[in-house]
Order: sequence, then structure tokens, then C-alpha cells
Amino acid sequence: MMMKRSAWLWLVLIAWLAGVCESAEPTSPIRPNVVWIIADDLGPELGCYGYPDVATPNLDRLSAGGRRFTHAFATAPVCSPSRTAFITGHYQTTVGGHHHDTRDKRELPDSIKTITHLMRQAGYFVTNGKGSPVAEKRLTKSHFNFVYDPSTFFDGSDWSQRSDPTQPFFATVQIKEPHRGFVRNERPRLKAPIPPYYPEHPVTRADWGNYLASIEVLDTKVGEVLDRLDAEGVAHNTIVFFFGDHGRPHVRGKQWLYDGGLHVPLLVRWPGHVTAGAVDDRLVSLLDLMPTTLAAVGSEIPQSPGQDLLNLQWPGHDHLFAARDRCGDAIDRIRSVRTRDFKYIRNFRPDLPYLQHSGYKKLGYPVETLMKVMHQQGRWDTLLMSSTRPEEELYDLRTDPNEMVNLATEPSYHATLIALRAQLDDWIKRTGDKGEFDESETVDLAAVKAEKWAAYENAMRRRGLDPGLSDREYLQWWKRELGVENASSR
Repeated sequence: MMMKRSAWLWLVLIAWLAGVCESAEPTSPIRPNVVWIIADDLGPELGCYGYPDVATPNLDRLSAGGRRFTHAFATAPVCSPSRTAFITGHYQTTVGGHHHDTRDKRELPDSIKTITHLMRQAGYFVTNGKGSPVAEKRLTKSHFNFVYDPSTFFDGSDWSQRSDPTQPFFATVQIKEPHRGFVRNERPRLKAPIPPYYPEHPVTRADWGNYLASIEVLDTKVGEVLDRLDAEGVAHNTIVFFFGDHGRPHVRGKQWLYDGGLHVPLLVRWPGHVTAGAVDDRLVSLLDLMPTTLAAVGSEIPQSPGQDLLNLQWPGHDHLFAARDRCGDAIDRIRSVRTRDFKYIRNFRPDLPYLQHSGYKKLGYPVETLMKVMHQQGRWDTLLMSSTRPEEELYDLRTDPNEMVNLATEPSYHATLIALRAQLDDWIKRTGDKGEFDESETVDLAAVKAEKWAAYENAMRRRGLDPGLSDREYLQWWKRELGVENASSR
């Protein structure tokens, strides 16, 4: 009887250990391959996240076979700073990579090693490509804000280039979609909800539909990578991470510190080690990718802000921080701290409008032009249309998940404001935020603005448009471009 009881207790203990730590070292002596599939400009508008009217069967099956994180966030709402952060495991503001496409790139300090360096050091063949069996084998987007040579930063563009087929590989797979320009949506999406801070208008619907259609292209490309792993017989021993480099490419998304610009999907599949179909509500960051990967392959984890996501005893982050700095010709400095319940944003340049000129957004965001026209007509009046900004913004995410009601001056929220303000101040000092330094000391910002303005003018002329046309004239062009020219602007 005692032997049976002892055996039962051992079984309970083993089951408990399996449940609290999915990152235990593999029982097989063969080290796992690792694939990071990185989507460009993607929010959680996927079927597996419950979003309707978008077909993502391949991402849905990846989610069904692994762990889906519901509260994953980038540290920046634009490509190069965010990618700089998750490839180094450190905030972009710490390593000096906070400006988008910074013009004064520098070498990383010796104390900071990229995940590519550490995985190569661990004996992995490191690649950066498209991952598809039919795609051209060449190095593709990396987009980091420090000095590096892509030809030596990676061992190749595809794991098929290994001289030793038994060598484990670490592949970063880059998928352009749903970055603008979008593909054209070919079907009505009547059930697709749009954020409430956009006007309900045919232009909005058409642009959003094109975004969803581009997500479906992304899903097809993800399927090609997953099918290839299956066909090569390595899926069972390959950890697949799927995530967006930052949030969706829309107004109040990309280049903003609202959740639309920072909230990303994150899926992790590792057969036999990660529970299939698991849903994880912890607050997590893309900075956690590096330590999670290194822990999974049994490598030492350097000191960094991230944590091992597969350690289920870790409760998640209490606070997540993010930063937005200069993006092209739009000079700015914004910082934020988020808890599960609140978001605090500090605008270091409150004199600037939310919709200050950005050639990138003017060329690519039709809803921005729509909002401006409706505002001029007296039919759209939101905080976003203001000529200045408050120095502080505070949102109660429990009652206002779309961050539309600024509570920074509400007396009943004063204690929360003070606490989050202190958290942000501490983070700025503790992490050595380099955003406090004047970029104009090392970069000719007037020349950057002139260059970007010339590029904007040339792009408009290629469209057959006068760069100085009015917002109303530009909206008419957008309507024709989106196929809704007969739609009323009223």
C-alpha cells in the first residue's frame, strides 16, 4: 500500500514540475532548431485572437499547437527601434537606437551581445531570409539602429545553406505583410470591427479591409514556412516564435504609443515542451524573446530586462515601458509605462500636434486625411486633432481599452498618476535613456527634413498630384485609389 502511495506521489510531483516550467531542457540530446517568424506592422487582428472576418488558418493552427500570449507588447511603435530592442534584448533607448533609421549609428558596447551572436556562439547556424521553399535565397530586412554588416551578422539567408545538415539553425524569417502598401481587398468584410476612434466611413472600411487582406497574405506565407518544416521532418524539434515587430500601420497605431502601436500577437510552438492550445494572459514584452530562446537551447542568459516566457512560475511584468522618438521628418520624444490596468504617456514636446507632418503617414494613411477633412467641416473633433498635446496622458484600460479619455487631470486618479509618473522617471534613469540627448548635436536635422520633404514631393508628383493640394482634393484622390469614389464624405 505504501509503495502504491509513493508511486502516486511521484506521478503528482512529475506532473506539477511539467506544468510550472515548459522551458525544461529537451530530453533529446539533439538541440532544437529555432525559428522567429517576424511580421511587419501587425496587431492582434487574427482568427486565433478572436478577430472576425479575417481568414488565418495557418496562424490558427500554429496557435492551436502552442502557446498564445494575449498581452504581448513591443518597446517601440516603429520598425528599427523595436527590432534594435528585441535583437539585443535591451531597450532601444539604452543602446542609442531610439530614432527610426538613426543617422548616427554606432557600434554596440562590448557588454551587449545580440541574439544572433549568442546563438552562433552556441553552435547555431544563423540565418535571415524569407523561410519559404520557393523564395529567393538572399538576405532580407533586418533594420537595426547600430553599425553592423549583414553579410557577417548572419551565416546565410536560409538554413539549407548549412554545410553540416545536422547543425541546429536559428532562423529569423521576415515577412513584409501587412506593411503598407496593402494588397487590394476583394471581398466585403461586414463583420470586421474597426476601432471606435476612426470615422465610420467607406474610406476607413476600404483601408481597413486592405489591411485584413494583407494579413491573409501573411498567413499564407507563414503556412509555407510551417509546411516546409513538416516536409523536412524537423517540425517536432523546432521552436517556432511568431510575432509582429510592432503594432498595426494605422492612425493611432504605428508611430504612436497607444496599444494600437505596441500590442502585437505572439505565438510559441515547441512540440512536447509547450502545451498545445495554451492561452497566456501575462504581461510580456518582445524583450523576453532573447532570454526565452537562450533558455530553451540551454545557453547562458546575459543580464537584460527580459524574462523566460516558458518559465510558468514567472508571473509576468508589472510594468512595460515604451518609447517613440524621431521618425523620419517627424521629430518627437514620447515615453509610456503600462500596467495591466493603466497606461501613462508623457509627451516631452507638448507644443507639437498629434498629427504633425509626416511624409510617410501623409503618403500612406488615408484615414488621417479623412479625419482632417471631417474636422475642417466641423464633423470630427477629437483630442487627436488638437494643435498641441497635454504633457501627460493617463488611461484606465479597464473601462477605456481604446485609450480615448485622458484622466491625467482627474482628481480621483491623482494617486495613480503620481505612481506611474515615478515609475517612468525611475526607468529613464535606471536604463540610461539616451533620448534626453539632443540629436541635432550629431545629426543635421534640417538636412533630414529637407531630404524627407523632397522625397514626399517626388512621391506625390509620381501620383500625378501637386504636393501642395488641399486635404479635400487629396481625399478625393484617396477615394479613387480605394475604389470608393462615389462614397459621400459627409
